[in-house]
Amino acid sequence: MPDITITGPDGDFGAYLALPGSTPAAGLLVIQEIFGVNKVMRDICDGLATQGYAACCPDLFWRIEPGIQITDQSEEEWQQAFGLFNAFDVDKGVVDLIATLGQLRGHEACSGKVGTVGYCLGGKLAYLMAARSDADCNVSYYGVGLEELLEEAPQIKRPILLHVAAKDQFVPPEAQQKIQAGLAGHPQATLHVYEGQDHAFAREGGAHYDATAAQLANARTAEFFKEHLSR
Repeated sequence: MPDITITGPDGDFGAYLALPGSTPAAGLLVIQEIFGVNKVMRDICDGLATQGYAACCPDLFWRIEPGIQITDQSEEEWQQAFGLFNAFDVDKGVVDLIATLGQLRGHEACSGKVGTVGYCLGGKLAYLMAARSDADCNVSYYGVGLEELLEEAPQIKRPILLHVAAKDQFVPPEAQQKIQAGLAGHPQATLHVYEGQDHAFAREGGAHYDATAAQLANARTAEFFKEHLSR
């Protein structure tokens, strides 16, 4: 599937777009990890397209270095990824995602309904999209830093599903407790904890990939999207 150009308020940037065999279809905004729009993200988009969605993953690091596509397979790449993460402006990233959401929603292949799904850094951004955008629903996989964003929870007006790794090395137990307490009773939030799992348990090929946990999380995600995007 082709790369496309997104026109945002601060400039143009690229995105990967995977389309299903039958359109118009609901859209999914896929939000990258700290490794850029790499093969993992493109494979996720392709997989979602086979499920019947128009899936789009924008390059959120374009302000720093456009076209980043690295892996999690070497220490050098991890250090590069953390450098990108530290240089990344989260608020501007949300602006870019809102621009992508609007463009995807208006695409001829899209029905007008669009959800988001994000991983790691993208999990944080999916949470912020739930609070700051009009996305129809949102899914966060092991989002980092959510404990610092709980003041935005009252702004979440549409459904959000959160997958939390109980042994997440980047989200310590005290942070997880804050997140769970902060979202307890929220009418739009559903949170699942995966016992014994570390960060990125759903990243195929990753050091902490767990097929059973990933399958369960992905099945819950698929059902969530079916419920909220097919109406």
